Amino acid sequence: MRGAGKDSASGRDLLFRYYGQLELLDLRFPIDENHIKISFKWYDAFTHKPTSQHSLAFEKASVIFNISAALSCHAANQNRTEDYGLKFAYHSFQASAGMFTYINENFLHAPSTDLSRDTIKTLINIMLAQAQEVFVERQMADPGKKASMLAKLAAQAALLYTQSVEGVQDNANKGVFEKAWLLLCQVKQCYMNSLSQYFQGQADKNSSAHGSAIARLAIAEREAKEALRAANAFPHNPPSQSNLSSETGPSLQEIVRRHLAVVQEKLNEYIRDNDFIYHNPVPNEAALPAIPKMAAAKAIPVQELYAGRDMQRIIGPDIFSKIVPMSVTESASLYDEEKAKLVRAETEKADLANAEMVAALDFLKLPGALKLMKHSLENKELELDDEFRGWCEEMATECPEGLDTVFEGLKQQKKRIVETLDNSSRSLDTEESVCEKMRSKYQDSWSQQPSARLTITLRDDIRNYREAIDAAVHSDNQLFSQYRGVKEDIEAMRLAGLNGPDDEEDLFRSAIERVRASSGPTNSVQDPSRYETLLDVDDGESGHSVMDQIHVVEDLLKKLGMIKRERTTLLKDLKEKVMADDISNVLILNKKSSQSQESQIFQAELEKFRPHQNRLLQMALKQSALMKELTSAYGDLLQDKRIRAEQNKYEALSRQRNGVSTRFRKTHQAFLDITLGLGKATEFYREMKDTVDSLEKNVETFVANRRTEGASLLAQIESEKSMEADREQRRLQELMERVTVNQSNASKQSIKSRTSSRPPPLQTIPPGKVGTPQPTPAQIPPHQQAASPPPTPRYNAQSSGVYYASPTPPPPLPPPPPPSGSSPFQNYPFSQPPTANGQYGSPPPPPHPGAPRRDSYSYQSMQTSMQRPYQLPGAIPRRESHSHITVPSSPPPQTTHMQYQPSHYNTGQYQQGYPPQPHQPYNPSAFSIPPPPPGPPPPGQVNGRQNYSPPGYAPPQQQSQYYPQPPQQSQQGDPWQGLSNWK
Repeated sequence: MRGAGKDSASGRDLLFRYYGQLELLDLRFPIDENHIKISFKWYDAFTHKPTSQHSLAFEKASVIFNISAALSCHAANQNRTEDYGLKFAYHSFQASAGMFTYINENFLHAPSTDLSRDTIKTLINIMLAQAQEVFVERQMADPGKKASMLAKLAAQAALLYTQSVEGVQDNANKGVFEKAWLLLCQVKQCYMNSLSQYFQGQADKNSSAHGSAIARLAIAEREAKEALRAANAFPHNPPSQSNLSSETGPSLQEIVRRHLAVVQEKLNEYIRDNDFIYHNPVPNEAALPAIPKMAAAKAIPVQELYAGRDMQRIIGPDIFSKIVPMSVTESASLYDEEKAKLVRAETEKADLANAEMVAALDFLKLPGALKLMKHSLENKELELDDEFRGWCEEMATECPEGLDTVFEGLKQQKKRIVETLDNSSRSLDTEESVCEKMRSKYQDSWSQQPSARLTITLRDDIRNYREAIDAAVHSDNQLFSQYRGVKEDIEAMRLAGLNGPDDEEDLFRSAIERVRASSGPTNSVQDPSRYETLLDVDDGESGHSVMDQIHVVEDLLKKLGMIKRERTTLLKDLKEKVMADDISNVLILNKKSSQSQESQIFQAELEKFRPHQNRLLQMALKQSALMKELTSAYGDLLQDKRIRAEQNKYEALSRQRNGVSTRFRKTHQAFLDITLGLGKATEFYREMKDTVDSLEKNVETFVANRRTEGASLLAQIESEKSMEADREQRRLQELMERVTVNQSNASKQSIKSRTSSRPPPLQTIPPGKVGTPQPTPAQIPPHQQAASPPPTPRYNAQSSGVYYASPTPPPPLPPPPPPSGSSPFQNYPFSQPPTANGQYGSPPPPPHPGAPRRDSYSYQSMQTSMQRPYQLPGAIPRRESHSHITVPSSPPPQTTHMQYQPSHYNTGQYQQGYPPQPHQPYNPSAFSIPPPPPGPPPPGQVNGRQNYSPPGYAPPQQQSQYYPQPPQQSQQGDPWQGLSNWK
């Protein structure tokens, strides 16, 4: 803030704006040592010592001091030779004095020298003295001004400068002010005294007091000389802190010299004239009366300074307008209550006036009775009611096609929704049926999850939607029952509204005629009195016609209606103004006022609503006068005998019209209720249709996904069956090839010897002897050449729970896993010529790397191969059944692979068996023809291993119906008959 406003108007405006916002801030926040602590630091304007406080008052006083200094600088820098410069300087000096006065009045405890009361008082005198001096200059420039007035103005300026000299002298002695200020004030003091005496001398001269004029001019000369002496003592280079330029001294000297010359010239002239002409004695200075003083300058208050439009523009809007102190809010609430009381009082008055008007008109049966009289006079007793016309048009607009069409549309919507739900239910039932049929066909191989658990939510939704539809149908039936009761009237009114006003009038007239016909023959249409009008009745003694009297009553009714509308509008405008009225800013500006002043503020603010209150009062008085006039005019109309003659007919017609209007009103209300219900029903069915369509899409998606899943599962099952059939076919083909080779070799051996001993049956490993090493070729006793091989036993298919492990020939690349129903030939060593190592049997084909050799099969290898079936790389794991399956001993040339159905097997097979036979080596030279392949291995336990049944499979039943039992072969028959068939 230092230096702001010294040389520019924008800086001065900045100071004004800052102080204005400080005032607004002070009205909202307590900033001091005990509340909000903000440190404000300023430097003394004269001693330049820093001062810091937490008081907002100190900040405000410092800003005001700077504003006063800025105003004085602007005033001193004005060109006073121009009229604008004189006015601006005059106003600025007074405003500066007003700012200093505000400091002295509101800030009592000055923390620094520049804000002390004596210093501020001295500055006030200096500002006022300069303002008075500027005003004197302005008046001296006007030649028409009287010298006596100029003397008074100059005397006041001299007095102010005298008071300033006293204050400046004290502060200069203390080192606060510069001595240049003291010299300046002394020069101005003497100069103003000289001017005052000079102008008063001229005034005395004009009043023929020549001696007094000479005495005053002598005093003026003395004061001028004293001023010139002080001006000559003024320093040529004043100190920079005094804010005085080097031209100050020469300017003062020039002004005083010029004035001294004028005074001396006038003094010589007055002396010469008095000596030669008037010879008046010259009084002493003490005998001269004091010159009266006229104050032309006064300090402008801060409130008045800030109230101007320019100042409001400079300060700008309140930046704290949205911050309202709690005390101001409480005061505003009190004011709002006062406003509410005012509005309630005026509203009650308006409601009371309206109620009085309505009650009076109802008592007089106006304007209905008047309208009937007028219609009777004009023979228009069946005029259509406007309200009835509106009902018909509304029905025609709301439902031009009729309610039957809407009900039919609801029925169709319900039908489509029910069909959609039925289709969804059928789709779910069909999918579930297909799934269960496939499960029944493929048993455990069909691993698809049952549909019942997956469709619980969908079926619940379908059931809930069906219940909602049933409830909606019940509501529709009730709505239709209501419609059926008023169907004829609704259709009649709708068609009348569609066809136009003529049909509406015909409908209303026909309804009234029906009511009149049902009321009795006395009021029938054929009554001749019906055609008699008021024109046929004698006018009587009255000079006014009936129509004239009716028009008078109508005019009064119109005026009353206009008053009512105007009162309503005025009351609405009053409420809007009360609601928009906000005096928070006024309360904030007067926050520091007392409670009594707050009440005065409320009363002053409420006065702005006084015009509305006065107009409402005038309307109430005018209404009362019109009601009295209406009662009198209508009473005269009813007393007319021409009106009494038609009184009964008016009443009967009124009752009939009221009855018809009531009936059609009920019909219209029923129409509204039905259309409302139909609208809700239509919206319900529309939303239900969207919901059901969404459900249908979900069902279709579910069924499609289930079909895709079932098709994939079925393809997997068929693929597994195809792979199993291929492996079986390759294995049988390999067996046939080997049997053919062995038969050829055996035939060659049989030429030499027809007798041979049958090799003993395969030796099984007793229970508990798992891992017993196989005998080496050296340990095997040789066969007897003359012995015949023992007969191969043939076994009937028995149910057995024991799994029989038997070695399988080496599979082709890649080797297939040993099937659970492997052929019995696997356990039989074929008779073949000895190999190089002395063993019998032809060497097997080169196995797949890693595959077990036939001559190296042991119990452990067999057990391992049976426990871990071979799995093709990348193939889906198969669920193998390890139950032993027998095949015919002599299969036909073409063997058909049966489908795998676990439910077709019975765990009761092979319950009876034979004890294991010891393994007996044989001599190939003792055999001419190898025996036929053995039957199934003997039942019972093989190496202590039980039959394995995978979990989740149904026990096999009646295997014989799918796989034929091997026939019983006698040992007397040809044992190689089956091999011939294989060949």
